[in-house]
Amino acid sequence: MYIIIGPELANLLYNSFMMIKDFFIDAVKTAVNAAIKDNKLGSLSDINGINFICEVPKNPEFGDFSVNVSSLARNAKMAPPLIAKAVCECIEPVDFSVNTAAGFINFKLEENFLKKIVTEIISEGENYGKINLGNGKKVNIEYVSANPTGPFHIGHGRWAALGSSLAEILKFTGHSVYQEFYINDAGNQINKLAMSLELRVKELAGKKVEWPEDAYRGEYLIDCAKRYVESGSDESYGEFAKKDMLRLQKELLEKFNTHFDCFFSETTLYKNHEVEKCIEALNQAGKLYEKDGAVWFRSTDYTDDQDRVLKKSDGTNTYLTADIAYHKNKFDRGFEHLINIWGADHHGYIPRMRASIDALGYDSNNLEVLLGQLVNIIQNGETVRMGKRKKMVTLDELVDEVGVDATRFWMLIRSIDTTLDFDVDLAKQKNDQNPVFYVQYAHARCCSILRRATENKLDTESGEELPPFIQKEELDSLLLVPKISGLYEEDDVKAKDAARRLILRLEEFKSAVIGASKNRAPYLLCSYAINLANDFHHFYNFTRVLSDNKELTKSRLLVVASVRNVLALALKLLKVSAPEKM
Repeated sequence: MYIIIGPELANLLYNSFMMIKDFFIDAVKTAVNAAIKDNKLGSLSDINGINFICEVPKNPEFGDFSVNVSSLARNAKMAPPLIAKAVCECIEPVDFSVNTAAGFINFKLEENFLKKIVTEIISEGENYGKINLGNGKKVNIEYVSANPTGPFHIGHGRWAALGSSLAEILKFTGHSVYQEFYINDAGNQINKLAMSLELRVKELAGKKVEWPEDAYRGEYLIDCAKRYVESGSDESYGEFAKKDMLRLQKELLEKFNTHFDCFFSETTLYKNHEVEKCIEALNQAGKLYEKDGAVWFRSTDYTDDQDRVLKKSDGTNTYLTADIAYHKNKFDRGFEHLINIWGADHHGYIPRMRASIDALGYDSNNLEVLLGQLVNIIQNGETVRMGKRKKMVTLDELVDEVGVDATRFWMLIRSIDTTLDFDVDLAKQKNDQNPVFYVQYAHARCCSILRRATENKLDTESGEELPPFIQKEELDSLLLVPKISGLYEEDDVKAKDAARRLILRLEEFKSAVIGASKNRAPYLLCSYAINLANDFHHFYNFTRVLSDNKELTKSRLLVVASVRNVLALALKLLKVSAPEKM
């Protein structure tokens, strides 16, 4: 029995919810069931519980994709090569060829298949690769959340880039996303900020002051002190400094293309009595006890390694107390899933937060904490030291030095669980050694090709102006309703291989989006964009896009437009600009 992969099944591929790998896995499953029905697979009666994986063969001569059916050998009591052969016999390919090697079934796409991928990309536009993984789930992403005690350091930039990009990715994959910045504006750090500003104001007045070791001595407070004096404000030093620092932080976040739906103040939890209500709720649940004059939370009833103090013997609350009330507040506002982005030094904080969520009657499985490693700034081959109490390299300074796009892309280029070495000198370069320039240049080159296609040509010998390769109206129509006659000439092997490689890479965007969403990993899109840019530059080097062969020109312009579209989508999800000229 042959299972014909005809138009109805083949067309399942050409939508934004199915990837090529899924298509071939389904094809193999269908063929296996047919082979079982024809008694070609020995004692195998069904494939329940068996998962097939579609991969790219290491040797491209085998094909573009490969599915291993060796897992059927045990139940079928047959050798894997015989199983592969039997399954292969039940597939009659359409727009692809099929062969076997050992226990693998290999598929190689033909030109028609590739053309349909390009057609899908152009037709889907900004919806290409969009998929509903979240089903509208309400997700709260809280990130950066710095104390308003000074400028953002470089680590804050990494969290800002990660959080804002992850928010875009989750929206693109069907989640309802709310971005939140938690302002830690209650507690001793604000008192220290007030004291530090007061000392700076006194210095401006020419007075000699003594600086405590724990004061904030950054030069940024000199400017804050000047603004305080010039404003003639009657606010307390703490209130003025807090507002001034928060204003500067918000301005930088906007500049850094990071937009929050809410800046949530810790002090509101106290003003609205939410902290004391939270303590009472834990007490009613039997999760508190007194010891040594302090109030303790029984967090060891859950996953924590020791109980935690909520109220100290002097009557003041710990940082944990307000944090518990804050997380309760988020759940009470109707968020179904919480994502917090913290520094790696907060690892030990996770069990106590999970414990408090469970103790309050919520599900701690709905709290997800992403821990990120630090950023090392490399300049002139040396690591730059950073710190709030001394002269520091701030995020603002870095953005001014290398630009928003370069800073964002470099901050996202590695997984957050690895330390990031940010090479300032490399990030400033305008060549293919700088990955963000390389990717943006590929997009700009696509735009340039599409522009040149509709511009009048110049005969280099006679100087005569000639008609364009294609009229703008015709190109616009082609991009609206894409029709491809052919992608390459069969005897042009290098151009053919470059086109195949490029189009297969374009289709990978779908899996890159899914991986970035499920794994909370925008760096996968950085890697994808770099690889796509590389494949496009390779394609351009071996392919004459604009030629006297109008039909071939039109087809190749559609490929170029596909690259432009997908690069723009990837950069948009990273919140990095896609320039049309460079």
